[in-house]
Parts: sequence; C-alpha cells; structure tokens
Amino acid sequence: MLREAFTKIIDAGTSTIVTDWATAELAKGAANSFLATKISFVNAMAEVCEASGATVEELADILGHDHRIGRRGMHPGLGFGGGCLPKDLRGFIARADELDAAPAAGILREADAVNARRRERVATMARQDLDGDVRGKRITVWGAAFKPETDDIRDSPALAVAQALHDLGACVTVTDPKALDNARKLHPALDYADDPIAAAQDADLLLHLTEWPHYRHIDPAHLTSHVAKAKVIDARGTLNANDWRSAGWIYRALGRH
Repeated sequence: MLREAFTKIIDAGTSTIVTDWATAELAKGAANSFLATKISFVNAMAEVCEASGATVEELADILGHDHRIGRRGMHPGLGFGGGCLPKDLRGFIARADELDAAPAAGILREADAVNARRRERVATMARQDLDGDVRGKRITVWGAAFKPETDDIRDSPALAVAQALHDLGACVTVTDPKALDNARKLHPALDYADDPIAAAQDADLLLHLTEWPHYRHIDPAHLTSHVAKAKVIDARGTLNANDWRSAGWIYRALGRH
C-alpha cells in the first residue's frame, strides 16, 4: 500500500529502503543529528580559529575537498535553529537515554552545547564592541527567522541573541523580510522595523544574524551615514568583509580575522 502511494516518487528515481521498525524510527532523528553535529563541528573549529588567528571559511573549504567529509552543510556561523534539527537532536539524545545508551549520545550533547555557545559568543562580541556594557546602547539585528526565505522563528538563533542583549539593557531593533509578525508575538519587548536601513538608524552596533540574500547587496557606504557607530558583527559570514571595511566599518565575524 505504501509503495503504491509513493509510486511517483519511486518512478522518479528516489531510493527506497525496506527496513525494520526500530531502524526506521531512528532514521530521521539520526540524519538530522548527524547534520547538526557537522554544523557544530565547523563551529567548534571556528572557536579554535578565533584563538589561533586562522580563518574558518578557508579551513572548511580545505576539509570539504576530502570526499569523506564534503563541504555541504558545513557552514560556520551562528548555528542552527528551527523546528527540526534542535528537536531531532535532543529527541535522539532522549531516546538514547531511554535505551540506557546515554554514553553513545555524548557527541550529540556536545554538538548541542557548541550550538548554544555560538549564540553566547555573539552576545559576548557585542559587549566587547560596546566597551563591555550594552546598557542603553542601540543595537540593530538584521534577521529574525531561523533561516532565510521563511517566517519560521522556532528556536531562532537571531532572536535568542536579540533577547539576550535586550535583557542586558540594550535597545534592540530587529528587522526581517517575513518574520516580524511572528517575532513580535514571541518577543514583544524588542523593537521592530520593516526596512533594514531604517532599523539601523543611530545604531551603535549592527548584528547580521540571518543570511537573507538582500542584506548582502546593501551598500555599507550608504549605511554609514545612518548609524551612530560603524561597527558590524557578521555572525553568518556572508557579507563582503572587504567592502564593509573599505566603507569605514569595523567588521568582525565568527571564526575569521
């Protein structure tokens, strides 16, 4: 019956595997847990790169040439969020605990911890850029959705950072092409603006936290006249560092110098 229901998919060349119930039950969680671990691995390498002066993007490119590793899914930055990877990763850990196989999920616990540290790292960098104290400072956050091209804010790294800085006393303004309505409902204490340039008006610090494509095309030289201080933390690593620095910005990114 299931084979009949998925005939079109099978005819299109999609692989099908017939397996036992226990294996099928673990498959999706294991796949997303592996992807989460791969993302967290490169972000752990970003921590080492920051300590050593290396560049994590170049390191990831080198690792990606090894066909056993590959470059896909290994994008350093603020880390993962959403409704699948965090849920499946933690669900797989919980299932291992239920099966008295907790030690086997140790690597997954560390992947989850690395992911959380990325958010904490951005908040720490923001404090450093604002002389150790964000109280009363105006911070602009580009991005609210957990990834571009969606209005989904479930476990959004961008909003987690924004809320953390607000809780420390900063005046945080968030902008996003699609996710502002959802963000307002979950984080009513934050300020919001539809336009990314208007959101940056008089900002002491700009945080690039969701890699919406059109943010890459905003002219940093034009933006300079709108902000109070030309400082940006590119937590997704997709802005052109040379362009921003040439326009007079102090540019910082995770795992890059």
